[in-house]
Amino acid sequence: MTSENSTDPLVIFTPSGKRGHFPTGTPVLTAARQLGVDLDSVCGGRGICSKCQVEPSFGEFPKHGVTVAETALSEWNKVEQRYDDKRGLTKGRRLGCQATIQSDVVIDVPAGSQVHRQVVRKRAEARDIMINPAVRRYYVEVEQPDMHEPSGDLERLRQALEKHFDIKGIDADLHVLQSLQTTLRKGDWKVTCAVSTGITEGTGAQKPAILQVWPGYHETPLYGLAVDLGSTTIAAHLCDLTTGEVVASSGIMNPQIRFGEDLMSRVSYSMMNEGGAAEMTRAVREGMNALFTQIAIEAEIGTDQIMDVVFVMNPVMHHLFLGIDPYELGQAPFALCTSEALSVRASTLGLTIHPSARAYILPSIAGHVGADAAAVTLSEAPDKSEDLVLLVDVGTNAEIQLGNKEKVYACSSPTGPAFEGAQISSGQRAAPGAIERVEINSETKEPRFRVIGSEIWSDEPGFAEAVATSGITGICGSGIIEAVAEMRMAGILDASGLIGSAEQVGSTRCFADGRTNSYTIWDGTADGGPLITVTNPDIRAIQMAKAALYSGARLLMDKFGTDTVDRVVLAGAFGAHISPKHAMVLGMIPDCEIDKVTSAGNAAGTGARIALLNVAARGEIEEIVRNIIKIETAIEPSFQSHFVNASAIPNSSDPFPILGTHVTLPDVNYNTGGGDGGGRRRRRRG
Repeated sequence: MTSENSTDPLVIFTPSGKRGHFPTGTPVLTAARQLGVDLDSVCGGRGICSKCQVEPSFGEFPKHGVTVAETALSEWNKVEQRYDDKRGLTKGRRLGCQATIQSDVVIDVPAGSQVHRQVVRKRAEARDIMINPAVRRYYVEVEQPDMHEPSGDLERLRQALEKHFDIKGIDADLHVLQSLQTTLRKGDWKVTCAVSTGITEGTGAQKPAILQVWPGYHETPLYGLAVDLGSTTIAAHLCDLTTGEVVASSGIMNPQIRFGEDLMSRVSYSMMNEGGAAEMTRAVREGMNALFTQIAIEAEIGTDQIMDVVFVMNPVMHHLFLGIDPYELGQAPFALCTSEALSVRASTLGLTIHPSARAYILPSIAGHVGADAAAVTLSEAPDKSEDLVLLVDVGTNAEIQLGNKEKVYACSSPTGPAFEGAQISSGQRAAPGAIERVEINSETKEPRFRVIGSEIWSDEPGFAEAVATSGITGICGSGIIEAVAEMRMAGILDASGLIGSAEQVGSTRCFADGRTNSYTIWDGTADGGPLITVTNPDIRAIQMAKAALYSGARLLMDKFGTDTVDRVVLAGAFGAHISPKHAMVLGMIPDCEIDKVTSAGNAAGTGARIALLNVAARGEIEEIVRNIIKIETAIEPSFQSHFVNASAIPNSSDPFPILGTHVTLPDVNYNTGGGDGGGRRRRRRG
């Protein structure tokens, strides 16, 4: 490249806008590399891979101050013709390694030719993913050995990779060496290498490594897995590392559930049973391998084609997956063995994928705020937010973050399994047949509902036929939340969490159940089905769970010095199904404009996918995590007072003025033992 005042041709690349003067005859790919333009090339400019396709533009360009002639690039050559004959080249495109610069030219680099292309996220508030994977293909021609240069085949392969792609200090596993000489000679000293370049920043750094060598030019896709290892489920997304496309997704129940529904039960199991931690490690790894086999079959690939894997998980899962006893996480000060990111060979974790595949585990934030929370941070970027955002990943252990560009706080809160339908009398996990939506008429006190697997409400024609296969089997987490909130709005439930009697409420759906009352949502006993009710112990379980969640959020708000948040993001598979209005009526989340409460779906899984597809994001999240301010709820005196206040529905202390503009909650009290058939009916807002 020559100076700006040079008489050499001016080359302008779009969309980057980068420009420079280059001598006549310079290949477009060479110019792009010298300018730092994002133009792909696997074969090192040999006209084999076709990744460096560009599209020259001709005519007047006043904006750039140039006129581009039709002869601005060299004529179409034999290499381009051969590629066009075999695979077809889009009209107007050239191969950047073959076309040379003849005069001033404007060259567009299509998205498909960019190394760091973007995968666009559908949600407007989420960031796009820049494709920059850790594992890439490189085509090289290796110097043949001779008597004068007696170096080994691996050393000459290293030299070729360093010369053509500037990859230094590269390593190779034994299985690569075992087939290397045969492969080089079969390919006539021309080979394609899958190379894991590792990461250059952060504690998860590793040496570049050759994972696989194929003879000649090899185009089989490279795959990676983004895995969210939860206490209840394990979810995995299989991605094409070149395009970023999610090829297949699948999930299984975490086999560790048999050792305990919640995390502390599993910690207790490891404490009370010799070899218990190792037993749980073995179970989760076996489950993981079963999932990987399942997802590979679905995608019609071999598990040995999976060359990179990124994991996110909570701290207890982190320790049990790695084979670390979680004993210290079961007692104050809840010390992690390590909170740093880890980069290890997948084989050391007992994973049956490619023998040289690397596994990257995101950093943990604190003792009970894990790599899954870090992945939510990477996905939702509170540290880049102009407004104050509350992130809540709802599960058996809620992980909560509050922040903006100024700072980010994080804590965890033990909500327990009630939000997932556990510890609820008619509760079950989300599955076909489970009630997931509930509405109650405030005048008649009659409910209607929808079950998973059908879009028809229970009072609509065709409902019985729609649920004939699944039946009506119970109520899941989103269903119990809506049921309790609807009972509060309909005056069936008072602010303290007591269900009124049939006389107080004015409905026979309320009935005496021991020393308290229960409410019937569905009675299927006449047809041999279940009786689905909401009991006062159910209400208590939900109150305890939602109070823990709200108190954690309120504690972070105190630390931030605010009584309000600008928006709330509910993360996790469960968060995707929560109704913002019902969550606010319960007092699960702080008062906020309802349209500012959104779902991020499986944000932890999305964060894992970002780290899989963009190796630079790994160093980024490690830096962000170091700057997050961790709050331990167990030692904060105000947490308990917030918890007591938050036990009321929605809250006995904090006002909910915005909610009050949408919902009027009946001012009833069923602790008096009396009433006029409807309890006291003075009404208040919020």
